[in-house]
Amino acid sequence: MALSRSHRRDEINFWPGFVDALSTMLIGIVFLLSVFVLGQFFLSQELTGKDTALDRLNRQISELTDLLALERSSNRQAQENLTLLQSTLTREQGERSRVQGLLDAQAGNAPAQLSETQKALENEKQLSARAQATVDLVNQQILAMRRQLAALEQALNASETKDKESQARISELGSRLNVALAQRVQELARYRSDFFGRLRQVLGTRPDIRVVGDRFVFQSEVFFDAGQAVLKPEGRGELDKLAAILVDLGREMPPDIPWILRVDGHTDNRPIRSPQFPSNWSLSTARAVAVVEYLITRGLPSDRIAATGFGEFQPLDVANNDEAWRRNRRIEFKITER
Repeated sequence: MALSRSHRRDEINFWPGFVDALSTMLIGIVFLLSVFVLGQFFLSQELTGKDTALDRLNRQISELTDLLALERSSNRQAQENLTLLQSTLTREQGERSRVQGLLDAQAGNAPAQLSETQKALENEKQLSARAQATVDLVNQQILAMRRQLAALEQALNASETKDKESQARISELGSRLNVALAQRVQELARYRSDFFGRLRQVLGTRPDIRVVGDRFVFQSEVFFDAGQAVLKPEGRGELDKLAAILVDLGREMPPDIPWILRVDGHTDNRPIRSPQFPSNWSLSTARAVAVVEYLITRGLPSDRIAATGFGEFQPLDVANNDEAWRRNRRIEFKITER
């Protein structure tokens, strides 16, 4: 009986330790997966479409993914070791129960059996030593996994810091670009206002020439006969005045301002089907091209002028009468950006 009580005191319950180890491992896996999924999501959202600096972050994420795969392999190995350990402990507990039954039944009258029992206990001690070694190995693997998790977290934090710095630089560059563009727009608006002022002084007050918004509007009759796209002599005289102003203004403008003179041709809504012009599209475009080509001969650079035909689809007056048709037949000049 004294041997039985001593044996009970020496018995060790390993289950709480194994449960704690398994819980710690599962919590680490869940935390690792959560960190990886969240990090992958936010990094993919923030880094998509960025330039070379952000590509480096993607390569870092790929390296972190490889580390995660290694961690998963280590976790699987730890789980296998735990399964083996549980099986060993189960056998050990069964053997302990069998030996304890023998001791309880035959402790008083079985010296030979006592010797055999002592041998069994010695074997159990050896099994316990091997089980303890396995537990130590599992603990070492868990500790290594925690260190690797800490390294992964540090790498993710470093990636987030670099991403924030890149975002700040991109935002600063965007702000500078917006300021530069705003300055260019202001300069272009100032020169456009100067152009309008000079043109008003030269052309004077005429009913067939007027300002509509940011455009100078000439009635088509100033330049062309009805249904034609050949410049009239008096129309060329008006274009000579316009060209002189534009050439002077072009010399004054800084070369980095991307300005351009757009010449827009418009017609009224009455259809035209002549052999030369099968539609209002072709007539309006031909008139705009004629004006552009003449201005180029008067010194306006070819890369600072463009011709556009709108046909009858951008009317100033939607009525169907002679006055509306007259107003809608027009050539518009607009200084804008390329």
